[in-house]
This record gives sequence, structure tokens and C-alpha cells, in this order.
Amino acid sequence: MPSIVERYAQKFRTSGEMYKRGAEVVAGGGHQSRTVLPHPVYVDEARGALKWDVEGNELVDHMIGYGALLLGHGHPAVTDAVTARIAKGTHMGTISSLEIRWAELVTNLIPSADLVRFTGSGTESTLLAMRLARGFTGKTKVVKFREHFHGWHDYASPQSGINTQVGIPGETMSTVIVVEPDLAEVEKLFDRDDDIAAIILEPTGGHWGQFPLPNPGFLHELRALATRSGVVMIMDEVICGFRMSKGGAQQRFDVKPDLTTMAKIVAGGLPGGAVGGKAEIMGLLGSSDPSMRLAHPGTFNANPVSATAGIAMLETIQSEPVIEKADAAATRLKAGLRDALTKMEVTGHVHGIASIVHVALGVECTCPGDICTQPHSALAEATSAPRSEMLKLAMLNEGVDMMGGIGFLTSAAHRDKDIDRTIEAFEKSVSALREERFI
Repeated sequence: MPSIVERYAQKFRTSGEMYKRGAEVVAGGGHQSRTVLPHPVYVDEARGALKWDVEGNELVDHMIGYGALLLGHGHPAVTDAVTARIAKGTHMGTISSLEIRWAELVTNLIPSADLVRFTGSGTESTLLAMRLARGFTGKTKVVKFREHFHGWHDYASPQSGINTQVGIPGETMSTVIVVEPDLAEVEKLFDRDDDIAAIILEPTGGHWGQFPLPNPGFLHELRALATRSGVVMIMDEVICGFRMSKGGAQQRFDVKPDLTTMAKIVAGGLPGGAVGGKAEIMGLLGSSDPSMRLAHPGTFNANPVSATAGIAMLETIQSEPVIEKADAAATRLKAGLRDALTKMEVTGHVHGIASIVHVALGVECTCPGDICTQPHSALAEATSAPRSEMLKLAMLNEGVDMMGGIGFLTSAAHRDKDIDRTIEAFEKSVSALREERFI
């Protein structure tokens, strides 16, 4: 019987040929996070919760635009609005009235956002938030948690679990402090170092919840600690914003950060991001005092096309049960994956909040299934390569594209039959992994 890799190479043969062609002109062969060994899958068409590769293979999509497409692919509310906008012009070289409506929606939905500023991406959002924190406090250093991902810029890269530190000056690295998500450790750090401007974190835990935060009260305690210490709290809601609830993780967990970074859903699945926060911090962007004014140029900040998509997305989230549908799909998926593990007598654990689902093979947990209480070291081992890489390939062989071999994202477009296909594919994939002794 062919191996997982052999089946993959055969099923996605044309993608393999395209990857060789692309490697001749694209540095590294392609977008880093889309690269799958031995080669990625090339996809040119998608609708709803499905997509089709260049050979016509149909895939249930749980990447769903890296979480950006909460409505699914090609939702008419977004596509119709964007099509009409493109016909009117894609860049006016001036401020567009669309920026106002987009900002009104964000500030109405996100509890902590007195004011908002739009950026070109999530990476740009975290970079801007860090600069705002430094400008507001007059301090230099930023604290981040190990394995929490905040984009690819220099200040976000240290020990993110994804980026390398090649090309980053040591002087820059010295301004970023990486700690474990441990309140006692953070408090000691704040007490001994008076040059800390901000602490930034993913509110669902590292890697969109793969490594959950220690306990439900952690965010509240961190909020109080940051306030006492005069440290700006930055909540990175690039993935969980508008997914955990209409007001993001901060509304779901009832915690107000000083600054919030957003992207993906906020721009309707198009390129774009945002930073929202307290008026006194955000005010640096329009300060009348030249010595305090923070400049933020950018050709595509708040561009009319992304603004249009963002408006359509947020208005739909505001008026329709979008989040509820995505959550229901995730609930069905979590139950089905757990049943599959039990049925196949495979040690494993499924956890996740709202429409985020994580799988850890080889580790068991007695938690309710939302916030996993296993040590990060156990979860890291359970989801490490090559097991996660092989699960990703095996699932693609069975017609499902999952997030990095460690989890799934659902959307309002995922129907029961899509979820059932995913569960069936998971059973077959786990069987294939066991056959090849990856589990």
C-alpha cells in the first residue's frame, strides 16, 4: 500500500510540478506558511467551505483564509460589494468616506476601541501598536509570551515558534523580553525593570489557542498587573477578533486591553488590519504637539477595496447569526473528533473555544474541552513534527485541508455534511498514521 507521502505526491502531482516551476522565480518556492513538504497544494477556486486545486480535487477548507473568511469563500455580501467598488476605483489617492463607516463599525463592536487606525496587515498592526505604546510611555521594551505569534517584523520574531531571528540586529532583540505565561514571573519582571512599555499576547493562547493560557482568570489578573505597573496591555486579536464574539475575545472574556490589534476578519478577508484603543494612546497619531506626533503613512492603509470588504463583513456579523453558525460547526466537529479517537482507541485530546478546534494526538486531558489544562510541554510534543506534518498530508489525501496538522477553523459556511466529511477523513488519516507508526 502506498505511503502517506506517496499518495500525496500522486494525488497532487500537478501541484508538485508547479512548485518546481515556482521555485525558479519565487524565493523559497512560495508563501512560507503555505509551504507543505514535499510541496504545497495550489488552489485557484473556492466557494463556501470548499475549494478546488489545480487538478480539480475538492477539499473541505478548514484553513478558511487563515481564519479571515468567517463567512466562507465568496459570500455575496462581500463579493458583490467589492465588485461594485472596484468598478468605481481602487485607490483615490485621498481619504475615502468608507474609512469613516469602517471605523464606526470597529469602534462600535470592539469594547476597548475609542479610536481606530487602519493598516495593511496584522504584522503592521502589531508593529504600530508597539510603537504607540513606546511613544505613549516613553519607555523602550516590549514583553511577549513564548510561542505567541504577532507577525514577522523584528520586534515580534523572538521565540514565536514560527519566525527565525536571521537578519535581526542584536540591539533590536535586546528590547524584546520573552517570558512564559506565568503571572508571578511577569510581576517580578515588571518590578525589577522600569523600562517596559508594553506586554503583548494572544488572548486565546499561543498559536491561536494551541497553547492555552493557564486559567480563565489569567487575563483579568494580567490586566490588573499591567495597570498597576503602568504597562500598556496589547491584545492581539488578529485571529480571534470578531470570531470569539462580535466584540472579540475581550468581550467574551470581559477584559479591556489598552490597545487591540486586528486583521483578517476586520478587512473582510482582503489585505488590511487595524489598531484600536484608548483615545489618549491613539491620539498620538493626530497629536497637535509635533514632539509627540506619531507618523503612520502607508499607501494601502484603509484603501477603498479593503474598507468595502471590511464593512460588508462586519455589517453581516452585526446583523446575522454568523458566529453562532461557525460555533455550531466547531461543536459538531469537536464531538465527532473525540468520538473518532475513542472508537479507534487512539490517545488524543480535542480542545478549542468558539470556532477554533485543536487536536493533540498522544496526550489525554480531563478538561471540559475548551481551554486545555495540559502543560505546554505536553501539547508541544503531541503536536510536533513529523506527526503534525503527516496528519496534514493524510487529511489532504482524504480531501480536507486543516491548519498545520494541529487544528481546524470553521466558518458560517461549513455545513453538517462538510463537518461529517472532515470527521470521516480524520478517522482514515489517524488510521494511516498508525499504520506508519507515527502514533
